[in-house]
Amino acid sequence: MVKTPKDNDIMSKLVSLAKQRGFIFQSSEIYGGLNSFYDYGPLGVELKNNVKQAWWKSMVHSRKDVVGLDSAILMHPKIWEASGHVQNFSDPLVDCKKCKRRFRADHLLEAQGIKPDLGTMKDKPKELEKCPECSGELTEIRQFNLMFKTFMGPVEDDASVVYLRPETAQGIYVNFLNVLDSMRLKLPLGIAQIGKAFRNEITPGNFTFRTREFEQMEMQYFVHPKEANKFFDDWKEQRMQWYLDLGMNKKNLRFREHGKDELAHYAKKAVDIEYKTPFGWSELEGIHNRGDWDLSRHSEFSDQDLKYTDDAGKKFYPYIVEASAGADRGTLMFLLDAYTEVAGGRSTTTKSIKEVEVMLNFDKVLSPIKIAVLPLSKKPDLEKTSQQVLDSLQQNWHCQYDQTGSIGKRYRRQDEIGTPYCVTIDFESLEDKSVTVRDRDTMEQERIKIEELLDYFKSKLKS
Repeated sequence: MVKTPKDNDIMSKLVSLAKQRGFIFQSSEIYGGLNSFYDYGPLGVELKNNVKQAWWKSMVHSRKDVVGLDSAILMHPKIWEASGHVQNFSDPLVDCKKCKRRFRADHLLEAQGIKPDLGTMKDKPKELEKCPECSGELTEIRQFNLMFKTFMGPVEDDASVVYLRPETAQGIYVNFLNVLDSMRLKLPLGIAQIGKAFRNEITPGNFTFRTREFEQMEMQYFVHPKEANKFFDDWKEQRMQWYLDLGMNKKNLRFREHGKDELAHYAKKAVDIEYKTPFGWSELEGIHNRGDWDLSRHSEFSDQDLKYTDDAGKKFYPYIVEASAGADRGTLMFLLDAYTEVAGGRSTTTKSIKEVEVMLNFDKVLSPIKIAVLPLSKKPDLEKTSQQVLDSLQQNWHCQYDQTGSIGKRYRRQDEIGTPYCVTIDFESLEDKSVTVRDRDTMEQERIKIEELLDYFKSKLKS
């Protein structure tokens, strides 16, 4: 019997599982941790890499009209003036004079059912007089820029100020002509990038959902202005389908279009793909029609002509359709979606000592470990054969060797980390040169010849 955990405890269970099984750790934990920063453990880094590789394959390797880029984290500071980040990339902030807690003013108003006007909020409404934690007096609203500022070179002065990029997209825009010319491309064309970004969030939280250091997976698609709406609709559907193809439950996904009062200063249209998390419907990916804001602004600030010349000799600024996803958010949502509790256990070999067993039913493409190799005994002959099986398989897939505990416990450990297949080598294997392959999802077991294992798994683990 499959049991769905209650929303109010699934996050705490997932955080605990993530640490115990080596998915995600609190950063700097031995020093008390650093708020809103996380480290990916041995299984977590595999899962996150699989998410990124699946995205890159879908966005770049499977298409003829999209190429890749890896731009620098530190860029010329004037880029962030042109993009509007220096002027507009801020949140309204209030502090409690009594308990010293810090809050986003718009979040406090939303919690009271009031929809704030983020663009014009300057004066403090009466609803922001008292702290929600201690009833102390709140300060006036002040705008807090979210970019991390640092200095380049030995002297810390205004001339040496640079920023840790708050998004990867600007690195794509300023390289538009470089990519266009070097790759001999024509519109429509896309440029994709995966990379780190940094935002000094006032209220980070919900585990790795909102952090100050994170990784983005962004694709900017440059099109003729007349075709922007068509490509916007196309990319919206393609990006939703990507999550469905990787096994996400359709009931947990939805589109949410931004109202005119929500649109960013650069956006003509925006739709979020949202996921139903334990803390409510939350943004997983954004698809935006950015118009010609980006290229026209960088042309103005750099004095470089970033217009595109078509085959008829006509020059214009391409419109940009953006698909912006978070690698960390995606990884978290795939974890949440895969998390399953089974009441009474599911093992067919030994009786579970737990009332509830946990399994992560990842899509096989995402599973951190594809195959677990399990010798039934530590006997030398069995270990030798098991190592030979492991050596042959790990040339193609990430495998794990586990010889500790009963076979039932080992199956449950692999279920808990989402391993789709277990290969058990028993004493019969020494005679018939066959092994038992167990399927995570069906728990069915097949007897397969060792010499046929590679072909067997190539048919099962298509990437």
